[in-house]
Amino acid sequence: MVENLGSRRKQKLLEIFKNPEKIYNLSKKDLMGIDGIGEKLAENIIDEKIKKQVDEQIRKMKELGVDIISINDENYPQVLKNIYDYPISLFVKGNIKDLQGPSIAIIGCREASEYGKKAAKYFGYSLAKSGFNIVSGLAKGVDSYSHIGNLKAKKVDNLSTCGKVVYNSLFAIGNPIAVVGSGLDIIYPKENETLQNEILKVGGTIISEYPLGTMPDKMNFPARNRIISGLSEAVLVIEAKKKSGTLLTVDFALEQGKEVFVVPRQY
Repeated sequence: MVENLGSRRKQKLLEIFKNPEKIYNLSKKDLMGIDGIGEKLAENIIDEKIKKQVDEQIRKMKELGVDIISINDENYPQVLKNIYDYPISLFVKGNIKDLQGPSIAIIGCREASEYGKKAAKYFGYSLAKSGFNIVSGLAKGVDSYSHIGNLKAKKVDNLSTCGKVVYNSLFAIGNPIAVVGSGLDIIYPKENETLQNEILKVGGTIISEYPLGTMPDKMNFPARNRIISGLSEAVLVIEAKKKSGTLLTVDFALEQGKEVFVVPRQY
């Protein structure tokens, strides 16, 4: 009899993990019977106010075309599973499949020099042409110009398009991947709204570990940097300051066993 009860409980858990929505239909007693769920968590799960908040998140995600993938999903980037403190889930807008492809991060100074901007555009363009997705943080400076270089690599020759901007969708050319430190409904910095739209237009991806409505708090950015390096096979640093988020990303990259390349500031 004990074995039968255990078997039924295991079956019930399997059904829940296949369809997490079912967890909201369980009673407090059923929830507390699941390993890892205590009384307080069970009460939060059945709390109608929290259910409404979850429903609102789902509604907004559908409206904005935002998906969510967990570490148990096929589309979750396998490389992220190898890093310390990997995100349990990711909010994704755009091309989820690109998260599995070969990628290189380009990061650096927000107040980049003209030389730094040109270097970021050059490497963003050249590496994308070689088939690498370009990962960065959609910040001002080097991040933005690396994505601009990637977009340039995707553009079809204007002579053949009568002056219209047309993008090449061939798989051989890498796509931009931007990892942001806010919810995907909040564009930061605001001046990069056009750039973000262009990234999505070419088949790129915007990702975050933060739910919709999360403001770009300064503590979010160091945390997102581990994802930037974690997604990438190597990290290219352009004009980093001695004390900066860029060097935090380098620390993460070294801990993760990634190659790090540097383009120093030109004086």
